[in-house]
Amino acid sequence: MNIPVVYEDNWIIVLDKPSGLLTIPAPNQRSSRTLTSILDDDAQEKGLSHRFHPCHRLDRETSGLIIYAKGKSTQQKFLDMFARREIKKHYLAFVSGTPSPSQGSINKPIEGRQSVTKYRTIEKRKGFSVLEVQPLTGRTNQIRIHFKSIGHPILGEARFAFRRDFAIKAKRLCLHAKALEFTHPCTGKAVKIDSGTPQDLEAFLDSHPE
Repeated sequence: MNIPVVYEDNWIIVLDKPSGLLTIPAPNQRSSRTLTSILDDDAQEKGLSHRFHPCHRLDRETSGLIIYAKGKSTQQKFLDMFARREIKKHYLAFVSGTPSPSQGSINKPIEGRQSVTKYRTIEKRKGFSVLEVQPLTGRTNQIRIHFKSIGHPILGEARFAFRRDFAIKAKRLCLHAKALEFTHPCTGKAVKIDSGTPQDLEAFLDSHPE
C-alpha cells in the first residue's frame, strides 16, 4: 500500500488520501476500488485480524487526512465526536479571485441545514488566493458549495462550477484536508496531525508565482 500513513496507534490509523480516490464505493459502483478496499486488502495480506472502518469521508476529488478505526466500537466513538463537533478539521484551498473580507465566516444553509465555514487568507496570488479553511459543520461538499456561493469557487472545481469559467486552470480540485485536532477517545491525549501541502499543489504554486 503506497498511501501515506500519517498517524497510527492501537485504535486508529490516519492516512493522506490522494485526490481521485473514493473513500467508500459510490452508489451502483460496488466493485470500484476505494481507500477502504485498499486498506482491507492490505490488512488481509498482512494477516491482521481487524478491518478498517472510516470515521468520516472525503470527496473523491479532495485529498488529505482521513481517520479509520480498527474496530466498530472505536469507529462509533469517533462518529459521535464528529457529530458533537469535537474534531477540528483544517483545509488548504486555492480559490478563484480574492475573497473580501480576507477572513471571516460563510453562514449559508445547505439543503435546509445550518452550515458554517470559517476561512483565512494566507496569501494572494495573481488571479487566486490561498486559504486556510475550517468547516464548523460537516455537510456534504460544504466547502465547495460555500465558496462557489460567494463567487470564489475552488480552482479545479468541475461539479459546482464550469471549468471553462476559470481563468486559471488546475488539473484537479485544489482542496486538501491538511490538519486534524482532537482528544483521543481511547487515551484521553490531545492529538494534532498535519500532513503539509501535497507535492502537486506545491508544484501548482511554483508554476503560478506571485
